[in-house]
Parts: sequence; structure tokens; C-alpha cells
Amino acid sequence: MRTALITRKTAETDISVEINLDGTGVYDNKTGVGFFDHMLDQLSRHALIDMTVRCSGDLHIDDHHTVEDVGIALGQALTQAVGDKRGIVRYGACLLPMDDALVRAALDLSGRPFLVWNVDLPTAKIGSFDTELVREFFQAFATHGGITLHVDQLHGLNSHHIAEAAFKAVARALRDALELDPRKSDAIPSTKGIL
Repeated sequence: MRTALITRKTAETDISVEINLDGTGVYDNKTGVGFFDHMLDQLSRHALIDMTVRCSGDLHIDDHHTVEDVGIALGQALTQAVGDKRGIVRYGACLLPMDDALVRAALDLSGRPFLVWNVDLPTAKIGSFDTELVREFFQAFATHGGITLHVDQLHGLNSHHIAEAAFKAVARALRDALELDPRKSDAIPSTKGIL
């Protein structure tokens, strides 16, 4: 089973993340940040990764540490669960529409973290959630998950729709990349022999 349990405790956050890459998208996420929980639910459901996230963070300051540190822990969990990456497809991409928003995500589970972020959220807040934290989450997730990740907004007027389309597009791309390749299920998907 491709599963992982990560716990991470700092002076700012106390986090546990449990994932199953071969799940059905069952989720139970409680970070204390409602919009962020909604986005994590989308990530789980559309990647078909079973996910349980618990975070107690310094929300009396703001949501930044909670969102970033969950991204770190989730990336670490992905790295642990996928192991040596033997048999995975490795690459994934998705062009995802959501009402006015159209977002493209392309990723490589290369072990070489890099984020290209061409997303313009037109408002500073979605409810009480700082929209700049969407990028912070993906930066932390890509870095600690060893993912080369490109996210490009092609259209969009509504910040909620754009952010949600980004999470769903990444989820669908991740789902494809994590699939086991029936033609090469015993091989590392690299000419180097290691990822």
C-alpha cells in the first residue's frame, strides 16, 4: 500500500497528515481554516487520494503558517507514500474549467521541485482567506513533494472559482502521474534509473 503518516510540530503549528495514494478520494480535513479545508477536500476527491489532515495553528496571528505548514507536511507525505516511484506514470496534466475560470496544471514527479505560478486572483480575500496563500500552499507542496509543477490561469474573473480550479487541476494531474503504468509497472520512469 502506498500510504504515509506525517506528524510535524513547531512553535506555530501541530500537524498530522495521513494519505493513501490508492484510495477513492475519502477526506476528513480540519485545519481551522474553512476555505482551505474546502480546497484540501477538492485535492483529495479529484486526485482519488484518501486524506486526513489535522492542524492546530496560530490562527490568532493569521492563516499563513497553517496553510504553508500543511503544504510542507502533505508534500512530505506524498514523497514517503510514493517511495522510489517504481511503476508510476510520473507525468500528469489537466485543463480544468470551472464556470468563468480555466486553469491548466502540468506536473512531473521528478524529485526536482519547481513551481511556475501564472495565476492572478483578482481579490485579496476569499471570505476571510488571504488569496496569496494559495500560491504559498503549492510552493510548499511542490518543494516538499519533489514536484515540478506548472499552474497557469487561462481565464477567470472570480477568485473562488480560480483557486478551486487550480486545486482541482493539480489534483487531476496528480491522479494521472501517480497511476501505475501497466506497460512498465516494474521500472523507474527515468533513463537515469532513479528519481
